Amino acid sequence: MIRVTGGLVTWFLCFVFYSSQASSASAVSWEMEKFEPDMENIPSLQNGYKLYSNYCLGCHSLKYQRYERTADDLLIPHDLLEEQLIFTNQKKGDLMTTAMDPVKAKAWFGVTPPDLTMVARARDSEWVYNYLKTFYVDETRPFGVNNKVFENVGMPNVLMELQGVQRLDCDSGVTNCDNLVVELGTGLYGEDEFDRSIYDLTNFLHYVGDPSQEQRRSLGVWVLAFLAFLGIFTYLLNHEYWKDIH
Repeated sequence: MIRVTGGLVTWFLCFVFYSSQASSASAVSWEMEKFEPDMENIPSLQNGYKLYSNYCLGCHSLKYQRYERTADDLLIPHDLLEEQLIFTNQKKGDLMTTAMDPVKAKAWFGVTPPDLTMVARARDSEWVYNYLKTFYVDETRPFGVNNKVFENVGMPNVLMELQGVQRLDCDSGVTNCDNLVVELGTGLYGEDEFDRSIYDLTNFLHYVGDPSQEQRRSLGVWVLAFLAFLGIFTYLLNHEYWKDIH
């Protein structure tokens, strides 16, 4: 009973934390770009997994997701998983935790970087997609960047080398400017390739938030078909029972 209660309290505290964060972010005015996840797009999910492993997992764990389960779902061979996607001494059956010391992380960032297993469900995938795209240079911030979706964000723009240096481009005197411009030649990717990569990364986080969603949908079709089939026989049986009653 103590374990169950503790788990419920932990879940509730996480929910309150993410809800309060979302409420503060919602106060920022930004026209969101639409995001439609595609759990059947395996190449997209694979690329998102690669991007997460290379750019996010160093700080943000996915402690409710296992390497092996992820590889199996995304059709990644186990030998490739161990060679290219696990950068610590962890085993393929382990949970995807970060090697960063939480005490040192809190000293560096002011707060321990949160686990992101449920971020797409707590925040919404559309929010995540726009958040990842809207970092911009702000020299007044500790890490030199700010974010249009999460104002006064407390983390660096880890994807800057892919996107390039993004700045606000506004006329003087304009308040609440939303015109973001990437300096040419500062990123490894062009705009279209970067947008596709952010889509893939967000798509992966959407999958991680509920890995069994596609299996449930597939099973649901068979369950509904079975119930429809059973309904026919139930109707015929009912008709047979009542045929002599007037």
